[in-house]
Amino acid sequence: MPENDRLCGCLDEINLEFVEREATPRLLMKLRIQLHLSGVSLSNTVSFLEVFGVDRVRSTVHNWVHKANLQPEFGRIPNHVAVDETVIQLDDEQYWLYAAVDPDSNNFPHTKLEPTRTNVIADQFVAELRDTHDVDDAICLVDGAVPLHRACEKHGLDLRNERHGNRNSVERIFREVKRRTICFSNCFSNAEAETANEWLRSFAFAWNQLI
Repeated sequence: MPENDRLCGCLDEINLEFVEREATPRLLMKLRIQLHLSGVSLSNTVSFLEVFGVDRVRSTVHNWVHKANLQPEFGRIPNHVAVDETVIQLDDEQYWLYAAVDPDSNNFPHTKLEPTRTNVIADQFVAELRDTHDVDDAICLVDGAVPLHRACEKHGLDLRNERHGNRNSVERIFREVKRRTICFSNCFSNAEAETANEWLRSFAFAWNQLI
């Protein structure tokens, strides 16, 4: 599918029901949200709007992304799903990012940000994954993460211990998430953890649309 077709499809999926005043053309708002989630900094997206005669501050654009409340599509039926966890930085605190990736499509169907790493949280993550996607017949690819091993076994999922191969897709996504949070730290500066969680879900939405 051509890149412009995928971009247009993504724009169609962005809901702007939160808009109370038509101060900015909706197409430009949608395009601005998509550009930022695709890797363009807030400063550069503000500059992009100025080309069209629209003057907005960075915080306004960030609020658009936040209020759009974008979510990865529910109801996927993957043959394989790689589950993993990694640490990301939020201001001066470290948080655990839990993620599930379909290695066949490189889709990013589920994510969860937590302040710590426990068996209970891993169990909640896998339970949420099962609630939002049909993964009961999928093969779950897990590396050495013991809590995720236990959670997958508890929920009766077909488990395979794998460190490379199909799991490379989740590692690539984690690298991109970490790069993005470093480059765009202003998205997380002085933000609550739930705000960062919402941003990560929005990132997953954009990633799934454009891969």
